[in-house]
Amino acid sequence: MHTSLRFLGAAGTVTGSKLLVDTGESRLLIDAGLFQGPRELRRRNWRPLPVPASSIDAVVLTHAHLDHSGYLPALVDQGFAGPIVTTRWTAELAAIVLRDSAHLQEEDAAFAAGHGYSRHAAPRPLYDTADAERCLPMFRPTALGDEVSPCAEVSVHLQSAGHILGSASAVVTTRGRRFVVSGDLGRPSHPLLAAPPPPPAVDAIVVESTYGDRRHAGDDLAALADVVTRTIGRGGSVLIPAFAVDRTEVLLHALRRLGSEGRIPRVPVFVDSPMALAALEVYRRALREQDPELAAGTDLEALDPGDLHEAHTASQSRGLDPPNRPSIIVSASGMATGGRVVHHLKHLLPDERNAVVLVGYQAEGTRGRSLEDGAAAIKMHGRYVPVRAEVVVLHGFSVHADAGEIVGWLAATPAPPDVVYVWHGEVRASRALARRVRDELGWHTVVPEDGERVLL
Repeated sequence: MHTSLRFLGAAGTVTGSKLLVDTGESRLLIDAGLFQGPRELRRRNWRPLPVPASSIDAVVLTHAHLDHSGYLPALVDQGFAGPIVTTRWTAELAAIVLRDSAHLQEEDAAFAAGHGYSRHAAPRPLYDTADAERCLPMFRPTALGDEVSPCAEVSVHLQSAGHILGSASAVVTTRGRRFVVSGDLGRPSHPLLAAPPPPPAVDAIVVESTYGDRRHAGDDLAALADVVTRTIGRGGSVLIPAFAVDRTEVLLHALRRLGSEGRIPRVPVFVDSPMALAALEVYRRALREQDPELAAGTDLEALDPGDLHEAHTASQSRGLDPPNRPSIIVSASGMATGGRVVHHLKHLLPDERNAVVLVGYQAEGTRGRSLEDGAAAIKMHGRYVPVRAEVVVLHGFSVHADAGEIVGWLAATPAPPDVVYVWHGEVRASRALARRVRDELGWHTVVPEDGERVLL
């Protein structure tokens, strides 16, 4: 009997990560992510899985980002009842992410119903807060390096991936075969986290390719300093859509450094996202504990840019639109697919004094990608808003490894694998990385199709 891998998401896209491991005796799902971006992708969140959720014995969660964790409440609602194996920090961050996701879905459904811009007579969320709460007791925090057996004939250990706090690659052993799933890989230069260790010797590697066709620019601190300085100089404000988990912390670290070096004017910095603020507290706790995942020498001051303000409530958020003085607003979501940042964009985009700074990957079909591609107007809440503000794209703040860093991570394994499966990327990125691994390392690579099943 052969173990199979089935790619149920993140094939041809960077969202919806789900990898089904089927031994014939048990089923393990690695990640349970939401599809995000274009409508045709988001609709896939509503489709049933090709296997009953109740037949899945366990889940391994590599990290807390929504495209890896956001389907968990739906999976539980459909009958999944097994353990969710992950790291301690991922369990804490995922609780924040899932509660926020459920709340936003409830809000969006209510807003659509109230304003009549949904195609459905009675729009409803994919899951609600009660569904999110039901899955949280199923988390089984596991220390990095500890071997666990979440289901029959399968053992797993997690090793740091250096992407966000708690992120991990999953090393899976079953029926005498061993493979690793990278999860999202971090960069060796992450300002807060230690670099990810190389993969162990395995039979197969499943590797992400978000930036599989790109090389990150050098340090974007200078570019950030320039846009902040010129925007404040013309009396405008800077809006930074940022992923609530990790990207907000990276930005606060960058703003602190620029401020302490006198490279940007001192203005209020607002963090406007309940999820980001909750995640910030988790990072602060890890810093107080000096967790070994953190980069050496990092302390609490690293996350204090100076004139920091935390917008916890909806009224505090509304009070920022428009800002009554030049300021910097960091708000989620990072691709502007939802959350408070959408309301800020509605108010700031029409004013040419302002600037919007995109500091992360913008998936196809998202508002962030439209801004990156130079759209003259962006549709939000049923209306088009003109884009007159300056839009700046800075890829140097990404905490995803670029193509060269991924190849470097792969090359550091003690022995070549039999095959590398390249997924979690748009088609051109996955194919480019697969070619590069073949050309530079001489390894066998495969870019799997969505839903494809392969024998291990």
